[in-house]
Amino acid sequence: MLGPMSNRPRQLALALEHTESYAREDFLSGPCNEDALALIDAWPDWPANAIALVGPEGSGKTHLAVMWAAAAGARVISARALGEAELPAALATGALVVEDAATKTDERALFHLLNLGREEKAFILFTARAAPAVWPVVIPDLVSRLRALPVITLHAPDDAMLRAVIVKLAADRQLALDESVVGYLLPRIERSFAAARAAVSALDNEALRQGRPATRALAAEMFRG
Repeated sequence: MLGPMSNRPRQLALALEHTESYAREDFLSGPCNEDALALIDAWPDWPANAIALVGPEGSGKTHLAVMWAAAAGARVISARALGEAELPAALATGALVVEDAATKTDERALFHLLNLGREEKAFILFTARAAPAVWPVVIPDLVSRLRALPVITLHAPDDAMLRAVIVKLAADRQLALDESVVGYLLPRIERSFAAARAAVSALDNEALRQGRPATRALAAEMFRG
C-alpha cells in the first residue's frame, strides 16, 4: 500500500489534465501510417492543393495535422466552424487544417473553401474518419469535387505499433507500465488506437483510485477474458 507522501505526485497528476505530445519526434511511425507521414514530410510537394487524411478515431490524424500545421504555418479549425464570411481569414496564411470534415457542415462554405483554395494556391488538409466520397453533402458540384480529392488512409495498427502506442500513452500520463502489463493488455483489447487509449486511461484512473501501482495483477482484474 502506498503511503500518503508517495501517493501525492500521482494524485497531483490526476488533478491536472494530462497533455499528449504532438511533436514530430513523438510520432510513432509504422506500416499503418507510413503513407500519411510521407505526405506530411513531402509538403509542399503534394499531388494536389487539398488532400483528405482519413482514419479511425485515435489513429494519429490530429498528430499529423498539428505537425503539418507547424511546418506550413497553417491555421487549424473544426469543420463545424466553417462559414463563408470566415474563409478569407482562415486561408490568410496560405495553409489550413479542417478537422472532422466528415461531420455535417456548411456545404456552401466548404465548396467556396475548395474554390478559394484553388484560386489562391493555398494548401488545405482535411481530417476525417470517413472518405470524402461519403461525406454528408448534396450539392452536386461539391460531391464531385470531394470525390476527386486525393485520400491518404491511416490503417489499423499491427502488434508492434499497438505495443509502442500503449507505452507512449502511458508515458504521456507519467504512468509506469512494465512489459508484463503491456503484454497482458495486447490480446485483450480491440486492435485500434482508440481502444489502446481507453485501456491506458482506465488503468491509470483505477490505479489512482485504489492508490496502487498499475501492475499486471490490476490489469488482470480489469481486463479478464
